[in-house]
Amino acid sequence: MIFHDSGSIKVFAPATVANVVCGFDILGFAVDTPGDEVIARFTDKRSVTLKAIHGDDGILPLDPEKNTVSAVVINYLKKTGETGQGVELELFKKMPVGSGMGSSAASTVAGLFAINTLYDNRLPYNELLLLAMEGERLACGQGHADNVSPALLGGFALIRSYDPLDVIRLPVPKGLVCSLIHPHIEVQTREARRIIRKQIPLKDAVIQWGNVAGFISGLYQEDYDLIGRSMQDIIIEPVRSILIPDFYVLKQKALNAGALGFGISGSGPAVFALSRDEQTAHEITNIVKRHFQSQDIGSDSYVSFINKEGPRII
Repeated sequence: MIFHDSGSIKVFAPATVANVVCGFDILGFAVDTPGDEVIARFTDKRSVTLKAIHGDDGILPLDPEKNTVSAVVINYLKKTGETGQGVELELFKKMPVGSGMGSSAASTVAGLFAINTLYDNRLPYNELLLLAMEGERLACGQGHADNVSPALLGGFALIRSYDPLDVIRLPVPKGLVCSLIHPHIEVQTREARRIIRKQIPLKDAVIQWGNVAGFISGLYQEDYDLIGRSMQDIIIEPVRSILIPDFYVLKQKALNAGALGFGISGSGPAVFALSRDEQTAHEITNIVKRHFQSQDIGSDSYVSFINKEGPRII
């Protein structure tokens, strides 16, 4: 679809779950809800401007060089040689900032998909992905791809290599449903990274490799039991779980209610579970929400199938 005539477009990009328990920095998947929306329109100002941000409670910067959604559009125009073109952006945050659900990635991908569509899809996905990773670097200091890849491609994404970048889209079992719960507590991504061990025993690495391979095999075979058995993390989760109140109590409750697996979404504080059906996913979501409530912690929650399409035009 070409939008040159109107010179304006509105795009939705999905929230994402990174790491997926055993796949630290190499696995991620997109969900149908929540997500961010961006309006992009051509102007005569010969610069990129960020008109407004809605739903962020004033947290995010309006400076076009410092906000990921506008910064990546600036870089896109530089890369394509369209530096004289004016673009006005409007960002609608539909998910909590700093939640561990790929908030910055959703904004970044929505902005890139919008500007690329306005330019008749001039850049291929692999080049958009590199630009999106630079947006992540601006947002959290690390140019990782486990949020932006599934946000851009949809479904599950495996980052096989960062140098050179090699991203593989994985199959999505038909019935897989995600419960996503964001407690109203704060976990800084930089702090969550700082506490991770820099060295691990070889025996732990071997276990982790087996779980990653098992999880991916489970996706290809639509083997839900194998997916569940493989959602074990003995390296990152034991350290990061201390940042989330009663994490292992929540995990056991979710597993008892029928979850295939339960873990931290990204660096937290959001937690997630994968289930075989919507009814189980809703039950798990309610159990986790009630437990947070018993600890006087509010939360936002979502139940969603895996998003297979990535960003879309609204």
